Amino acid sequence: MDQMTCPTCAGIMAERVQGPARYHQCESCRGVFLGLAELGALIEGEHDWHTHRSTDTSRLPRITSEMTAPPPSLRARSYLDSLFTRS
Repeated sequence: MDQMTCPTCAGIMAERVQGPARYHQCESCRGVFLGLAELGALIEGEHDWHTHRSTDTSRLPRITSEMTAPPPSLRARSYLDSLFTRS
């Protein structure tokens, strides 16, 4: 297959594999191109991720004026967040 170019910035699209999903991501603007089957696989992966993480959730605290912002979390907030974060 010929190399794909990004329709937004004309950058090079690199092929990536995440579980059963195969997609292309622009190396410049980080745009993503994927087929319908790959989108379905990512949605299923997101659902599975949340199903297994449900024990880590807790009630949100009541926000007060004395609170300060928490430090940034190093843990992914979702399955898709873990796919598309810069590393």
